[in-house]
Amino acid sequence: MHQPDRSLGLRLNAPNQRQMTQIYGNTAGLSNKGRRALERLYRRRVPLAQISSPELVRSLAEATRETKRQVGVLVHRSGGVESVIVGTATGLMLPDVGRLRAAQGRFRAIRLIHTHLYGEGLSKDDLVDLTRLRLDLVQAVLLTEDGDPKSLTWAYNLPKKGDGKPAYEIVPPQPYGRPTPDFGELIASLEAEFAQIAQLRVVAADRAILVHIGDKRKAGGNARARASLAELESLAKTAGVDVASQTVQLRERIDPKYVMGKGKLESVVMEAIDLDAEILIFDRELSPAQSSAIASKTDLRVIDRTQLILDIFAARAESRDGKLQVELAQLKYRIPRLGLKDDALSRLTGGIGGRGPGETKLEIGRRRADERVARLERELRQLSKHRAERRRRRSDSGTPIVAIVGYTNAGKSTLLNTLTGSDVIAENKLFATLDTRARQLRLPTGTNVVLTDTVGFIRNMPKDLFAAFKATFEETADADLLLEIVDASNPEFEQHETVTSELLKQLGLDHIRTLRVFNKADRVDETSDALMTAETHLIISAHDNKSLDGLRAHISWALAQEKTERESAELEAERLAELPPDVEP
Repeated sequence: MHQPDRSLGLRLNAPNQRQMTQIYGNTAGLSNKGRRALERLYRRRVPLAQISSPELVRSLAEATRETKRQVGVLVHRSGGVESVIVGTATGLMLPDVGRLRAAQGRFRAIRLIHTHLYGEGLSKDDLVDLTRLRLDLVQAVLLTEDGDPKSLTWAYNLPKKGDGKPAYEIVPPQPYGRPTPDFGELIASLEAEFAQIAQLRVVAADRAILVHIGDKRKAGGNARARASLAELESLAKTAGVDVASQTVQLRERIDPKYVMGKGKLESVVMEAIDLDAEILIFDRELSPAQSSAIASKTDLRVIDRTQLILDIFAARAESRDGKLQVELAQLKYRIPRLGLKDDALSRLTGGIGGRGPGETKLEIGRRRADERVARLERELRQLSKHRAERRRRRSDSGTPIVAIVGYTNAGKSTLLNTLTGSDVIAENKLFATLDTRARQLRLPTGTNVVLTDTVGFIRNMPKDLFAAFKATFEETADADLLLEIVDASNPEFEQHETVTSELLKQLGLDHIRTLRVFNKADRVDETSDALMTAETHLIISAHDNKSLDGLRAHISWALAQEKTERESAELEAERLAELPPDVEP
């Protein structure tokens, strides 16, 4: 694909002109005669009624003969040549053509006219530039062996087909000198057609392709990839992304630069063009260099799994504590990327991947970012002291604490609402709850307990986010009982159990008595793997209050057991403390 070239370029004094002109692309090794031939292209003007003028075509052919490379120009509708580009014998690298024109249905108002040395027709790169950059038109001048114009071929965009894919019309090579259509009339009619269609439909603000790159040496790679992509799709939809497609590639090793193979990357870019997608979301954490390389290669927004999760947290955090934690995680994610000239990073200040309280200008210096991180950590430590004081007062009251934990979207908030009659946010989305919520629950025995809802777990939790939200689980550390909620309707429930157990261990909560509860029993039949596995555990439907009577009874029993064991341990500790130092316990 032709890529914007901002670094290369040779500034030359155009003959008889004082202003400077710039030759873009592969300028190394040009002869003086070749440079002058390229320079003269800036003098040409093309009437609006013509795709290209005979004078321009002859000048392009002359420049190609002198340089032995493809030569192209970007022509504005006003008739002037905006850019002159020199490439290799088989391709061109376009300069940065700037922003799209604002109105819906309008093209960029420039067209690419360039030479092909070997008589070949329009290439895939030509069509990528046409559709992706929304050029007015792309025309190739096919040359003879002697370098003279032989024929012309061109293509222009058409409205999408019925299947939603963009289309274009390719005109087969026409003999040089044959009359061509009126360009002004053609582009006016096309823009009118596009504008009319744009008024009749709503375009998704963020449309993405999900990408999973896995290890083909591991067993069950395809099944694991599909399950992981299903979760990534849920994350994307929670973030408000329209998922256009999903792609999987299993490799012997991850490509250190592009993650996937170059051929697969080209295929994904073409699919993005066909589906009008603007974003690639990778089902892994990308290094700063990988994000930069992929964004530069594809001209697409590139977001990794970590950035997507950060975006969701940023959009949903409500408390000051939660907002500070998200901002801290976002800054720690961005600091390694601040020094990169990265198209993916440039989008972090808006839209998917750049929302919420942690949103900062990317012009911020590394030193200032580090200072901000230090301030956030100080504020969070202060808030942690306040939480500790609240927990101390709660502990002094002697009220038992029951914490609901588990994988995201397992139904924890719904269970809290049904048990306590509260109305905390409970949505069928990942990470609907980010802030700890506490409510009073009266058990059948007459005992009052504090029931707390916590942030859901997820596999491959971003380390910075995990570290930032670790403080949230300080509330859970004082719990007398954990209710681990498992979504019985999810085919990956066993993996969710494993992730939950591992994270509880990392949080230092694995020593707390845990009651595993299988939720969403109403969505599965009695022979499901989850319910067969759950025979020795509780099976409930959090929406059905009647199905929770057994859960209430189990909570009462577990708390009584916990109290008995704790009192026994305290008595034993007192007994041991009273023994003389020389007596064996």
